[in-house]
Amino acid sequence: MKNYLHLANGSTFEGELLTKSNTKAITGEIVFFTGMTGYQEVLTDPSYKDQIIVFTYPLVGNYGINEYDFESKKPHVAGVIVYEGNMHHSHYQAEYSLKEYLDKWNIPLLSHVDTRAVVKNIRKEGSMEAAITSEAEYTFESCTTDLDAYVAEVSTKEIVSYGNGEKHVVMMDFGYKKSILDSLLNQGCRVTVVPFDTTYEQVKGLNPDGILLSNGPGNPKQLTHLLGNIKKMISSYPTLGICLGHQLASLAFGGDTKKMLFGHRGANQPVVDLQTNRVYMSSQNHSYEVDEASLEETSLQVRFKNVNDGTVEGVMHKELPIFTTQFHPEANPGPAESSVHFNEFLQLINEYSGREKVYA
Repeated sequence: MKNYLHLANGSTFEGELLTKSNTKAITGEIVFFTGMTGYQEVLTDPSYKDQIIVFTYPLVGNYGINEYDFESKKPHVAGVIVYEGNMHHSHYQAEYSLKEYLDKWNIPLLSHVDTRAVVKNIRKEGSMEAAITSEAEYTFESCTTDLDAYVAEVSTKEIVSYGNGEKHVVMMDFGYKKSILDSLLNQGCRVTVVPFDTTYEQVKGLNPDGILLSNGPGNPKQLTHLLGNIKKMISSYPTLGICLGHQLASLAFGGDTKKMLFGHRGANQPVVDLQTNRVYMSSQNHSYEVDEASLEETSLQVRFKNVNDGTVEGVMHKELPIFTTQFHPEANPGPAESSVHFNEFLQLINEYSGREKVYA
């Protein structure tokens, strides 16, 4: 069935709708992902909440969908744009096709779209609102999206514990990926996942050894009302911040963030560790960056930088046991070489284990 992708800049692209027909337009911010694999992880990453994702690799769905690579219990994207998405899938773990999976959740899959031209629009004019509809003409209404509500929607509603390891990590859930939890469990940790607005006093009552600020969707400045709580919390325990967690930690200590033109979304972003001069190939998914100039008068310093564009990829506190990564050290989807930073986080926890929490 013929459908159309409309961009807010006026561009329109024709395609074939592979999934069930929708009675109304599907809207969202349009972004693109450059990885050749990993579409299942992308679809179920809460950081993509209500975004329309364009896959730049021309064959998407060729290994189907399995029961093991989900990052959460359901897909979070608003729509999927591909060049070819209806080929026969083949993989020994596959349970169903990409089309069948998206049909189950009423998410449109639009194929035979000129994805190169769509991406050129985004790279030139930035991420923008888009719509998938059966109508050849479409008029965009004023955007009233509440990005704070996105975090509230994807965050856990209750405190949940996993594992029984010796070291106890409390993960603030802004929309965490399952692979982050798995990485901590593989390090022998006991992990307690708590809602995004859990207070310092509540976390203190859980008696953690360390704090992890998770990834999540949206603009970090939509959560400025939580920054005081976050600063008090991470000033009291060894902390690792990932993606949105990195941005929130930077804001909490006086830094600033800004929206990028089209962000980083892919599995091959080169990042250099300024401490070791080692370069990692990393998995990333973000629209916002920490403004390096804003860190000059803070207690933070840049730890990681993007090799391609020089953007900040992580910071560390000059005195406290806190460091962050804009990239995803748990890798999924992508190369696993930066997973060593979970080891570093556990080393920080071990170093500060047993110390009285007086460095707040």
